[in-house]
Amino acid sequence: MTGQPTHLETPHDVLAALRGATAARHATLDRSMPLSQPEPALRDYRDHLLLIRAWLAPLEAWLAQFHDGPQDPSVLPVVRRLPALDADLNHAAVPPGGTEVPSIDASTLPTDAAYRWGLCYVIEGSQLGGAVLYRQLAERFAPHPLQYLGPQSPGPRWKQFLDALRANVRSEADIAAACAGACRAFDDLLARVSAVDGIAS
Repeated sequence: MTGQPTHLETPHDVLAALRGATAARHATLDRSMPLSQPEPALRDYRDHLLLIRAWLAPLEAWLAQFHDGPQDPSVLPVVRRLPALDADLNHAAVPPGGTEVPSIDASTLPTDAAYRWGLCYVIEGSQLGGAVLYRQLAERFAPHPLQYLGPQSPGPRWKQFLDALRANVRSEADIAAACAGACRAFDDLLARVSAVDGIAS
């Protein structure tokens, strides 16, 4: 024996792990949100925003207490998404009503940076889906501006996020924690959808 390793260690790819861990949840969510209707109307956009708000507002408030990992402004500029969401909800074209959605409880979430990278993977990735929805719905919902969905391209920020994610989440343990955070983010949003469906039925 020469003392050389018996196998070559391959680097872990956090993005591939996150995609694999969340694929089924992502597909379920895409089928379940109000805007997945064949002919969505502004009331569906209202209901979509109410679901997102009940999920995102507690997460944004909880994440704001940190200044490391994905919350380090030198790594990724801070973005507050609730003002655009609330402006869309309060637009004159939006019909009144909608079901009250129970907010998530973010107080018990693990606080380590790797877990938060996973949560933020879902939050940041949702903006890509929003851009797709903007292209599909901008004309249908005009004159509503759909500020939360667009029209700015999320592509440059998404690339910056992925570069930082790969640079900061490298070990097997950190990748596992990131996957747990991403799955929790999807599960919390799916639970809001289920709760609303239960109230409506």
